[in-house]
Amino acid sequence: MSLPAIRLNPRMHMRVLFGHPWIYSNEIPMDAEARAIPRGALVRFQSGEGRALGTGMFNAHTLIAGRILSRDPDEKIDAAFFRARIGAALRLRERLYDRPFYRLVHAEADGLPGLIVDRFGGVLVVQANTAGMDALLEPIVAALKHTVQPDAIVLRLDTPARQTEGLASDVRVVHGAVDGPVALEENGVSFLADLAGGQKTGWFYDHRDNRAFVSRFARGGKVLDLYTFAGAFGVQCAAAGAREVVAIDRSEPALALAKQAAEANGVAGIMDLRRAEAFEAMESMGQGGRKFDVVIADPPAFVKSKKDLKPGLKGYRKMVKLAAPLVAPGGILLAASCSHNVSPEAFAEEVARGLGDARRSGRILRSSGAGPDHPVHPLLPESAYLKAIVLQLD
Repeated sequence: MSLPAIRLNPRMHMRVLFGHPWIYSNEIPMDAEARAIPRGALVRFQSGEGRALGTGMFNAHTLIAGRILSRDPDEKIDAAFFRARIGAALRLRERLYDRPFYRLVHAEADGLPGLIVDRFGGVLVVQANTAGMDALLEPIVAALKHTVQPDAIVLRLDTPARQTEGLASDVRVVHGAVDGPVALEENGVSFLADLAGGQKTGWFYDHRDNRAFVSRFARGGKVLDLYTFAGAFGVQCAAAGAREVVAIDRSEPALALAKQAAEANGVAGIMDLRRAEAFEAMESMGQGGRKFDVVIADPPAFVKSKKDLKPGLKGYRKMVKLAAPLVAPGGILLAASCSHNVSPEAFAEEVARGLGDARRSGRILRSSGAGPDHPVHPLLPESAYLKAIVLQLD
């Protein structure tokens, strides 16, 4: 079937021509004909002069109105297309990891804008964060079944991004069955993830390498894991030989998963799991003079939109100001941000200011982002959302 054509405004096509996957609404004449196209429909994009730019998804009601799927204007977007893209993503992950626990598809960087797929052994969790990917879920699921042959597929259609796209929220199993939390392995340690009710897809694979790095410093020491969620940092530090781990989160279900992980790895005896607000807990422990050899501060996003930037940056500064006094001399502090609206430079500045407020000095051992199963599109540096800074403090 012939696809509708979307012609860009004059001289607005060069960025797309050189590989950028997005087309903004101000680059397109938003006339009545364009606005009548259903949200997420497949279209053929053209330059103002009629030059073919490729096939993609179109939503006239969002800032990012176009997302390129193929530079070939004649390529059919069907299950075979998704089998090829998902197959390429799978081959890369199989070269990176010897166990089937990773992010399988990471949106634009894997040539599938708006699509996230996390793998938990035989179970896949899918997020369709754009109207276009939502409309294509049937061939996507078919391609996943063919390429990965999973036991089950869970759709987590409940992200804030879907609201922006005008989509409803939903969580459901579309293939197989999932009965309770699902087991996973990371860095040789066993965990459980709540795929239906946990945050995002139920787990955060992006910090895998950062957890491995920080756990090197845990042996024989005391560890504080703030915002522990399902215990990923804390349990790995315990498994690496920490003598005490205090893990704090405000979610009782998350702490229950952390407890089960601690038990499964034989470290429950050294895990002190506490339900509390992180800032209040840090203030209380600081007043009590508590010191730890490793302190991990990996909070949820403080900056969920650009309007939150100023207070969010102040939040990161305060977090470090409260966390730094809890680090013993020569100890380790990891501070992280998953807010994509915060640049690495801005985050590093707030970390430095927080250290200054706490009158602590030290050195940066590692500045990093997400692991290689979360690749970044070369023309979308802003999609490198995760920032992690590891310091040794004097």
